[in-house]
Amino acid sequence: MAQEPLPGSVRRGYALGGVATGSFGTVPGLLLLPYLTDRLGVAAGLAGLIVFLPKAWDVVLNPIAGRISDRSTNPAGRRRPFLLRAGLVLAVAFALLFAGPVAPTWLGAGWVVLLFLACATAYAFFQVPYVAMPAELTDDYDERTRLMSWRVAVLALAILVSGGLSPMVRDALGPEWGYRGVGLFVGALIALGALGAWWGTRRAVLREVAAPAASLREQLRIVAAAKDFRTLLLAYVLQALATAAMLAGVDYVARGLMGSSGLSTILFVCFVAPALVVTPLWQRVGQRAGKRTGFLVASLLLGGGALAALVGMRLGVAALAASVAVVGVGYAGTQMFPLAMLPDIAAVDAARTGENRAGVYTGVWTAAETFGMALGPFAYAAVLAWGGYVSSTSGTVAQPDSALRAMELGFTVLPAVLVGVSLVFLLRYRLDARAVEEATR
Repeated sequence: MAQEPLPGSVRRGYALGGVATGSFGTVPGLLLLPYLTDRLGVAAGLAGLIVFLPKAWDVVLNPIAGRISDRSTNPAGRRRPFLLRAGLVLAVAFALLFAGPVAPTWLGAGWVVLLFLACATAYAFFQVPYVAMPAELTDDYDERTRLMSWRVAVLALAILVSGGLSPMVRDALGPEWGYRGVGLFVGALIALGALGAWWGTRRAVLREVAAPAASLREQLRIVAAAKDFRTLLLAYVLQALATAAMLAGVDYVARGLMGSSGLSTILFVCFVAPALVVTPLWQRVGQRAGKRTGFLVASLLLGGGALAALVGMRLGVAALAASVAVVGVGYAGTQMFPLAMLPDIAAVDAARTGENRAGVYTGVWTAAETFGMALGPFAYAAVLAWGGYVSSTSGTVAQPDSALRAMELGFTVLPAVLVGVSLVFLLRYRLDARAVEEATR
């Protein structure tokens, strides 16, 4: 039975958390790898490893953060206090990320490792409780889609602002202060998102479901055995890896292949801006055809657009931008639908067992998502290393033809193949609206 819709203020308040998640999820993937290779002079393979390892730490930490938030008895709410505390710590750590020494190379790289590890730790304790909240905000299948459409719209705007303006801030302030300015700018955005989500959900009425009594190991075993969760997660992680690889390649493609650093912002806007327009359309697709069907269509656009970019590079900037815009249309759907499907899985589990494992589900989810997002730049860096990319401290070194080819393939063919593999798992997902309604009745 459908429940009363959530108040608009709660939807908007919850969505503001996307400013924090969008900013942190975007800018390191866009600029941290170029910062390491072209500012600190770190070799491409090692730079990819530096970007990957701190976020890989979240694979271990996120389920623990979920367990802790599941068992929280804070009078201010099970999840909300984490949004404020962890969000502000994340903002400060990010502001310091690009503020370290640039020479010698080993010292600058060490600073990045430590600060990025601090960011990843704080992000785990923000993101996991944040993603767990929708399963407790409403029992309604369609209401979760509406809630996620708000979140994805704000997320897209945050990604557009943070990712679009950060390269401009870097270029405007010059090599010495540019990256430091990016750290302060994005840190402020993260703080704004954390405060907004914490304050905006203060009047939300969360469903009370008993905290799980089983051990964390037992809960992880139960979650891993959930077929629909497992297939949805694998599809989503492969696509996160694909989009992260494309994101990592934007700056290299713009500067190295197309010869224009300013093109980074244009390509990034083409990637993200469509979500501001098409997210309401994806919501209608989900309501009429189902979330799984919408996810499939969006995935095809995501992978097809990546392949089209291979041709677009040869036809010029306009064709490349158009193909990236197709990727952006698909990206909006591949963000909204799985995040609207995850609370369905958690709600069905809670109705069946009488225990709230939303934090564990989302802990595993965000751990895997973070792993995929971290592996994307690592995979792109590996392709660069395979192509013989030459690192420097000035960013102006001429690259061999093999490195240029690697930039191109890592941006197009690699993401398209990953999306294609993800469809194998997505086709096995079976939890539709009728199944959710019957299970939670």
